[in-house]
Amino acid sequence: MRRLFSRLAAAAALLPVLVFPALAQDWPAGKTVQIVVPAPGGGGTGDSIARVVSEALAKRLQTSVVIDNKPGANGNIDASAAATAAPDGHHLLFSWAGTLAVNPSLYRNLSYDPQKDFVPIVLIADVPNILVVNNDLPAKDLAEFTRYAKANPGKLNFGSTGNGSSMHLAGELFMRETGAQMVHVPYNAPGTATTNLMANDIQLMFQLIPGIVGQVKGGKVRAIAVMAPTRSPALPDVPTTVELGQPQLQSSTWFALLAPKGTPPAIVARLNAEVNEILKDPAVRTRLSGMGATPLGGTSKELADHLAAETIKWGRIVRDAKIQIQ
Repeated sequence: MRRLFSRLAAAAALLPVLVFPALAQDWPAGKTVQIVVPAPGGGGTGDSIARVVSEALAKRLQTSVVIDNKPGANGNIDASAAATAAPDGHHLLFSWAGTLAVNPSLYRNLSYDPQKDFVPIVLIADVPNILVVNNDLPAKDLAEFTRYAKANPGKLNFGSTGNGSSMHLAGELFMRETGAQMVHVPYNAPGTATTNLMANDIQLMFQLIPGIVGQVKGGKVRAIAVMAPTRSPALPDVPTTVELGQPQLQSSTWFALLAPKGTPPAIVARLNAEVNEILKDPAVRTRLSGMGATPLGGTSKELADHLAAETIKWGRIVRDAKIQIQ
């Protein structure tokens, strides 16, 4: 009897090794894969990136991959829905920095935990913030702007798409790291903020590149620096904060694919491999670059480590600036 139990135990121990590869090979077995996205259909860069990836993924998996748009509450609605979905590889979450790394500090009572309720699959792309100023501002580069901002405390207004948004936090990061004092002006719509920037009602923004690239190229606003390690293909002549000797001034909205906790590791590994191949495709890279996004990729662990580091970084900014959304 003991020998029988020993054999059964040994067989049970081998089950994950035997089952998971077979599961990954059979999945998705012709069934639809649903990706929840926290934006309205056609709702900007995030939805566009998700659709580029989903189209390519559908071809590689030879099955239907559909986008389920669940906008609202800074991504909390979609994240909550995805966290409670079946962990079967047919329910995924496409989300970004704000929802995953900022909201845990911004909101008091979240119904999900980005690091505990999800399995990281892969980083997909990154869209950096860019410091842009009104053309009448005398500063022409980052050093001049920093000196000017510090010499004129409280006189410069920077616009954003709301409290806790990427543009707001980038501004708070800049003030914290440089000692400058500026006034935050939140807007409901980025287009209104951009119009007011050109009219000098506000003097600067820490915009996301897709939202301001046309105005920069058209000479309607002046680009000071991209808050990233490498230059953006959309604005290759604009230097980065890193190359200008300010590596602490990095801010972006990054996008990632995750699955509900409990999703089989073999399926996660398969998805990671498929998306990494997608992100190597020159056609996909061209489409993403055209949106102002830098294709990423990498391992699941790299996404997990990045999420943990970003949660600490932006949590500190949120607490220091006393930003709170009920």
